[in-house]
Amino acid sequence: MSDNARVHHAMADGSAGGRFGPGGTSSDPSGTSHSSVDPINGRRGVVSFVRRSPRMNESQRQALASHSSEYLVEVPHDRLSTSVRHGATMSWPQVFGRQAPLVAEIGSGVGDSLVAMAGARPSDNVIAFEVYLTAVASTMGKLARADVHNVRLVVADGGEGLRELVRPGELSELWTFFPDPWPKKRHHKRRLVQPGFAALVADRLAPGGLWRLATDWADYADQMREVLDAEPGLTNVYSDRPGGWAPRPDRPFTRFEKRGLDAGREVRDLAYRRVHPEGDGENG
Repeated sequence: MSDNARVHHAMADGSAGGRFGPGGTSSDPSGTSHSSVDPINGRRGVVSFVRRSPRMNESQRQALASHSSEYLVEVPHDRLSTSVRHGATMSWPQVFGRQAPLVAEIGSGVGDSLVAMAGARPSDNVIAFEVYLTAVASTMGKLARADVHNVRLVVADGGEGLRELVRPGELSELWTFFPDPWPKKRHHKRRLVQPGFAALVADRLAPGGLWRLATDWADYADQMREVLDAEPGLTNVYSDRPGGWAPRPDRPFTRFEKRGLDAGREVRDLAYRRVHPEGDGENG
């Protein structure tokens, strides 16, 4: 087996398998996912996205064909192609072929932030969860053109991926930039940042590990603050700044951020650190 092939079949249970048919389309009958496994307790519930299956363009098809062997990590799925089978495991040092700090992004989109930020941190192993295969294909092309090789992409729900594929205390950093705001009040239950998810993130972060977030929806920013302030395993790194908001980190402007700014919305950043077992919530 080649090194690339070995990388993408490194699950401890020895199983793998994306459910994508010819041309990279999802095999979900409807092409739309409204429910999946709850990222905390493994029970089926709502997810923070609605998945559609747009057709790939030629450049995306070529990127998928040319670069999947390096960048794409296949994981065991449940009923949906975006799910992660309960009990699945992953050895990330084996996947990357090295031991290094592990960073994850949930909802990497077309890679605008991911490529630049991972490229600036070549000593880190970066995994990115994204449910849209077309976006993953676009990201692969950008990674290859930028000569960035410390990223692995997983086509799966990020909450499930975090729960199943990342060990407690294994993450040094998590990025969730501009998650779907679900602006209608009746849909707020679909928002990613909820108490249960915050508890999961706190468990997966190493002591001192960092969770960086951003949104351009004011009520979602306030909800994030409320949820994360209530999580005992996390502390606001910038609690001494006005509103507790973080300064904008070194990430590029994405199309989502530009869209929000053009609409007159203010972008809010947050940074929360995993407190040490002895309760040391040192800022930094």
